[in-house]
Amino acid sequence: QVKKQCDQKLLIRMKTKCVPCSLNLDTQCPAGYTKITNGTGTPDCRYYLEVKAHTLSFPGCRHRCVKELEQPECCQGHWGPDCMGE
Repeated sequence: QVKKQCDQKLLIRMKTKCVPCSLNLDTQCPAGYTKITNGTGTPDCRYYLEVKAHTLSFPGCRHRCVKELEQPECCQGHWGPDCMGE
């Protein structure tokens, strides 16, 4: 039995919205994603607050999330929707 389908694993990465670090403990990743940072997340961003006519910028935190997807792909020498061979 020759293997026709060789699915590829894709890793999709994303970051949550930048918020004050103290508020980031409870931040969840979107459905289907797994949080890979702990606690308050990574302090690598800035968030903005508008106060009257000014916009103030503050250091903030965000979480990193990943999701694994299977991408259907035919093995070498096979093609088409049913991965037909030579």
